[in-house]
Amino acid sequence: MSETPFTLETLEAIVAKRAVSDDPASYTARLMRRGIPKIAQKVGEEAVETAIAAVLGDREGLTGEVADLLYHLTVLLRAADLPLSAVMAELNRRTAQTGLEEKAARRPE
Repeated sequence: MSETPFTLETLEAIVAKRAVSDDPASYTARLMRRGIPKIAQKVGEEAVETAIAAVLGDREGLTGEVADLLYHLTVLLRAADLPLSAVMAELNRRTAQTGLEEKAARRPE
């Protein structure tokens, strides 16, 4: 049997459902109740932990930390009412040129 691949869109759908849950055991719902400042704090913590795992060459740790970071970023997007599709569209726009060209285009003149 073929398993359906897990995608960021899958994660977005799960987060959307759990964000409005009244289940007291839902971590996602708890984060949403605490608001963007707490969610942003968690994103920052996970980003630092991800960077540390990468520097240490800890592949297993890095895998877990990136998963945590992607989850918290997805919760942040939900709290900010910003769909993943908007981020993907921006990435698509940016990758239409080289990274250095894209970065130069963002600099104020």
